[in-house]
Amino acid sequence: MALVPYEEGGGWAARQLHSPSATFHFASRTIRLQQDWRRLGVAAVVWDAAVVLCAYLEMEDIDLRDRSVIELGAGTGLLGIVVTLLGTWTVSVSRVLLCPLGARVTITDRAAALEFLESNVQANLPPELRPRAVVKELTWGKDLDNFPPGAFDFVLGADIVYLEETFAELLQTLEHLCSERTVILLSCRIRYERDLKFLKMLRERFSVSEVHYDSSKDVHIYKAQRGSRKDDL
Repeated sequence: MALVPYEEGGGWAARQLHSPSATFHFASRTIRLQQDWRRLGVAAVVWDAAVVLCAYLEMEDIDLRDRSVIELGAGTGLLGIVVTLLGTWTVSVSRVLLCPLGARVTITDRAAALEFLESNVQANLPPELRPRAVVKELTWGKDLDNFPPGAFDFVLGADIVYLEETFAELLQTLEHLCSERTVILLSCRIRYERDLKFLKMLRERFSVSEVHYDSSKDVHIYKAQRGSRKDDL
């Protein structure tokens, strides 16, 4: 949520964060993203949690076709781009047949990040898929009237749990966006005690389980749903 620099360590990781671009390979495509740490801080660099969640969605072959998906705190747009690409019928490595009922993806962040986010999305999706990915402003707890309640099959977030003052608004937003069928997937690194506090708050409103842990990047993925449903993805 906060468009401020976030200092964590140095060396190779810091150089990656401050690099003007980053390249990834998902859904049989090369994704090249612009980064702009100096102007937008954490909102304009790719964090490990986003990469791990993208890999999880692809590795687990989660069916995103004909699903309504919203990403919170999208930043550079990597996750939303990958979800849009994965929500198609893959025929072969070299050819993708678009499903007429492909994923409908809403990629959100605060107003200051939208122009930057939109440019990455447009640059990395083929023209025929761009209408499937909508970039939209969402400040947690404040823009909820612009989003139909309970209308999403998946709510995704990568490394969005780090400012304690946003926890109540984030939970309010999750409750607004989710119905009984909605699956929340949150990817994060547990850095501080306050991160565990958020998970406790989340468990008071949703049924929560850890579905994946990437030990190489120290990133957890948590699945949450209303009630006690344990449905498969």
